[in-house]
Amino acid sequence: MKRRVAITGLGVVSPNGVGTAAFSDSVLAGRSGVRRISHFDPAEIPVQIAGEVPDFDELAWVEKRERKHVSRVLPLALAASSEALTSAGLVTAKLSLEEKRRIGVILGSGGGSQEFTEEQYRLFFHQEYKHMSLFCVPTGVMGTLSSELSVRFGLRGASHVITTGCTSSTDAIGYSVRQIQSGRLDLVLSGGADAPIALGIVKGFILMKILTDSWNHDPKRGSRPFSVNRDGFVLAEGAWMLVLEEFERARARGAKILAEIAGYGSTCEAFHRVRLQECGEEPARAIGLAMKEAGISAQDVHYVNLHGTSTQLNDRIETRALKLALGEHARRVPMSALKSQIGHPQGACGAAGVAATLVAMQNRQIPPTINLDNPDPECDLDYVPDVGRKKSVEHAICNCIAFGSKNSALVLRNCA
Repeated sequence: MKRRVAITGLGVVSPNGVGTAAFSDSVLAGRSGVRRISHFDPAEIPVQIAGEVPDFDELAWVEKRERKHVSRVLPLALAASSEALTSAGLVTAKLSLEEKRRIGVILGSGGGSQEFTEEQYRLFFHQEYKHMSLFCVPTGVMGTLSSELSVRFGLRGASHVITTGCTSSTDAIGYSVRQIQSGRLDLVLSGGADAPIALGIVKGFILMKILTDSWNHDPKRGSRPFSVNRDGFVLAEGAWMLVLEEFERARARGAKILAEIAGYGSTCEAFHRVRLQECGEEPARAIGLAMKEAGISAQDVHYVNLHGTSTQLNDRIETRALKLALGEHARRVPMSALKSQIGHPQGACGAAGVAATLVAMQNRQIPPTINLDNPDPECDLDYVPDVGRKKSVEHAICNCIAFGSKNSALVLRNCA
């Protein structure tokens, strides 16, 4: 019999709330975390807004003498991971060596320490060699991020970083599920973290013409998925971490089970470096694979947490994919896009969507898609515009789409 996988812990560091309680309040209220960029002076570039985590104390998680040697993504991930472990009732220092060997760290990140590497190159090209970090190479390696978490919490199981663009944390969660299902691990600290708000990274996205530059005067309205006047996404940062645990083990120790991860599906269109095929078939197939593993039909789906980036192409095709995956039932399912509230935290967005879905399940309330004051006629599903809605959710789909033709989806089952 295949082992089931429960979510027993959640930790959040988000642009619209640090800590699960603050995040939950903001998500349900439709509170935006998008603001003018403060990590650097954006005055000379056309995009001046982002989903930044405000007033976050990095030195509460990384010693001052160590801060120059790590990326901002590390303290974000440490804070979220610490809350997740605490909420799961786990004190890793008290675990036996054998217990620690059965706990892995598997998280997703689109860029990892890319902003740190950008700063090292800036110092190098300005010949400020003495200010460079002696760990510029190891910190710049993507896999180091999970190692930092493993070391901090003393966890001896597999320590991996999954990096598949915007589906990174969805795939990390799916990979973690497989590790537990197969019996290789009993528990995994999983989720996603990204900190891409740096001048060079923002300029790169500007060159691609996929960031909005129309809302510098009103940042909170900048991320507007499915709106007819959407013109690009808002870059964001943050960390959303989960404790995933073998279901019976969690129940035996009396852990609160937030939800079950009942299904995972992933496909690749094999089409283009950044564009999506208009037909939406492969995103739909990923959703279908997740539903098949969960043993549910379209009629069993009560909520969809959408990728919803606020780009013309993505929102239109995701709408088409949901119609293919759910048939006529798609028009009866409430759906919402968390990115309307926080922007797009790149590889961490899938875990952010899972966190928002857990909030919906626990509060029996669907979060709204904000800034949807003028819907695109081609985006004609129920996106719960502007105001949340009371509804019990037994099964939910969390959907993600990435550069490189990647598509991944999870099915969550409410166990309350």
